[in-house]
Amino acid sequence: MSKLIFYIIYPFIWILSKAPFFILYAISDFIYLIIFYIIGYRKKIVMRNLRLSFPEKSNKELFKIRRVFYSHFVDIFMEMIKTFTISKKELAKRFKFNNVSVLNDLTKEKKSVIVLGSHYGNWEWVVSLGAYITNATAFATYTKINNKTLEKKIKTTRERFGGFMVLKRNTITNMIANNKNNLVGIYGLLSDQSPQISKAYYWSEFMGVRVPIHTGAEMLAKKYDYAVVYMEINKMKRGYYEISFELLTDKPKDFPDYKITDVFLEKVEKQIRANPNFYFWTHNRFKHKGKEPINK
Repeated sequence: MSKLIFYIIYPFIWILSKAPFFILYAISDFIYLIIFYIIGYRKKIVMRNLRLSFPEKSNKELFKIRRVFYSHFVDIFMEMIKTFTISKKELAKRFKFNNVSVLNDLTKEKKSVIVLGSHYGNWEWVVSLGAYITNATAFATYTKINNKTLEKKIKTTRERFGGFMVLKRNTITNMIANNKNNLVGIYGLLSDQSPQISKAYYWSEFMGVRVPIHTGAEMLAKKYDYAVVYMEINKMKRGYYEISFELLTDKPKDFPDYKITDVFLEKVEKQIRANPNFYFWTHNRFKHKGKEPINK
């Protein structure tokens, strides 16, 4: 059944992905009107997130952020569709890596790297990073989807840019295998959203709200002695992004527990506060607010 569904819907996705960007964005504008004004997709969650994050802002300011965000939100999905057929040349023009040397200098010394990013701007196009990496193999994690045929197609599509896609649940297994084979790797992880509360080992402030925090990236960096690099994606204009890298540490074991995680989240928060329009506000980031267990 999954194959049948794939063969029905994929031709439409492929045809849409072949359209020029100005047509895709015209479609995006139309879908935005439906999602925002008619369906109201997750508008309550978005507004709650904004109010918790920016209690000092007026409703007028928050409503403006919400409107701009929803337009960007739909654009991201149109850009995801475009990824199926976009050329490497076109993607390189629209998704510019400013200082990949930060990563290549580390891998030249046989140092594997965890690249920490957030759901800001267009994180989907980071799959093109593999084309700029020397002396290492780039890996990005993804979440399993129900349609196996479509999942395989998405994986193949993204891997044509030079990196490899790994199921989120196989991240540790992949790292263990690579270490055993002395393979230097660059691992892209997005660690800004909410973990399952049953797996939350650390609680801290994010956007002024005390919530559970993902700490897996820091744990893996310390276990395997990987360097940790922060990746910041900025939207320059519609359909154009620039990415910068900053070394947080190449000696993660020298840091006290959770310090690397805290530094990462501070940088994410700084970017969001500078321009909140392009953060992924539909995620229910603060759903565990007030649920922190009391230590006895």
